Amino acid sequence: MYYFCTMESNRQKKIAGVLQDDLATILQKTLKDAGHGNILISVTKVHVTVDLSLSKVYLSVFPSKHATTILKEINQVKSKIKHQVAQLTRHQLRRMPKLLFFNDDSLDYIEQIEDAVKGDENPIENTDLLDHRKKT
Repeated sequence: MYYFCTMESNRQKKIAGVLQDDLATILQKTLKDAGHGNILISVTKVHVTVDLSLSKVYLSVFPSKHATTILKEINQVKSKIKHQVAQLTRHQLRRMPKLLFFNDDSLDYIEQIEDAVKGDENPIENTDLLDHRKKT
């Protein structure tokens, strides 16, 4: 059982920051080497467990239609990525945490909200979309 604490310690934050920077560099280079030069990837957030044995890595892929295929490819070479990060962080970490990659689709969610507000489905301008409260 892995325990991700909502209040991260300073050590967890520091390790997450180091992992985030190094993973961003390695993942961009890996995508470029794999022939995906037109795809942009960024590491949006890294969460590390209390015992520093596991890390959840959230990736944002642009264009988002390639997110699932890119995530599959990254998971196939996860051990290679972990080794490369371990080489970069060998003086900062004793043990490299296990990496779990997830798609961060928060930008798509924000875009959907903006489209809803700008378009015909805007509840501010079209109040018929909202349920009207009845006085009892």
